[in-house]
Amino acid sequence: MNQHKGTFYKDLILILKGIAMGAANKVPGVSGGIVAFVAGFYEELIYSLQKINLKALTLLVRKGWSSFYQYTNGRFLVLLFSGVIISYFSVSLILDYLIKNYEIQVLGVFFGMIIASLNFVFFEIEKWDFKKSVFFFIGLSVGLIIMLSKPSTENDDLLFVFFCGIISVSGMTLPGLSGSFLLLLLGNYTLLLVDAVNAIYFTLLDLVQLDFEFVNDPARMKLLQLSIVFTLGSVAGLVLFSNLLNYVLKKFKPMTLSTIIGFIAGSLGVIWPWRNEVHKKSISGEVQYNAVGNPIIESYDYYLPDLLAIDFWFITLFIILGILIVTLLEKYGVQKK
Repeated sequence: MNQHKGTFYKDLILILKGIAMGAANKVPGVSGGIVAFVAGFYEELIYSLQKINLKALTLLVRKGWSSFYQYTNGRFLVLLFSGVIISYFSVSLILDYLIKNYEIQVLGVFFGMIIASLNFVFFEIEKWDFKKSVFFFIGLSVGLIIMLSKPSTENDDLLFVFFCGIISVSGMTLPGLSGSFLLLLLGNYTLLLVDAVNAIYFTLLDLVQLDFEFVNDPARMKLLQLSIVFTLGSVAGLVLFSNLLNYVLKKFKPMTLSTIIGFIAGSLGVIWPWRNEVHKKSISGEVQYNAVGNPIIESYDYYLPDLLAIDFWFITLFIILGILIVTLLEKYGVQKK
């Protein structure tokens, strides 16, 4: 009985980790891979994902689901990605609301989480030397270049959406590189991680109520089509990145970790809490909106806070909260090792 109870709690915790990853991936500038690092299952994630290969498909065809499931560490992947999916239709919807209404506070929490995560990953390197420092600065430079890049315009071309799917999962496999922020740069963050996800959610509600009127809604059907293509691209990206990262982690682990630390440090600027959205405007100066009525973000205007203002200390409390969350996760991860 105790063994079954222990297995149940382990499974539940793994689902909760997936929920945390899904929530982190939804916030521009935050990497779900950081959750995997802090919670202590990053290498198992990469190892399991790279097992989804030609050999796995051969096992599925010749020996059936059981052999495929065992070879790919299926239990781990199913539970983890169940949490990610649950997050996209629950926690992520809450995050959409919070980001829309309390963006600076949310960014403050995640800013604190990344600071704490940076400290955690830093100590994964036993001894720093010149070579590791070089890779750190390479990662830092790439992170800063990404941060300073300007977003493209929204594009619903199916081939481009498939490419967006490949790019979006980078944040799940590579800590410090935010897939959602890359989508923002590509111009499709709102389209694919807000509008498309909401379309799936409301479609599921309609199906439960046996309401099929949505098939006559061109906008809804377009978003569902984009969701399918985006998902296929994401699966392709997971397989691609996981195989690449599994190789470099085996062959060049210290340099890879050094680069990851640089990415995380560079990503801090992406979610600097004190910023204003700069919306895309037409020649006449009017704010432009996408197909579902949301303003198109062109860039962000970052500014330094007033250290004497109450707002500064209020946001600082949220940063401290983020640090505390990751510190608790880190202690939990260390206890589990």
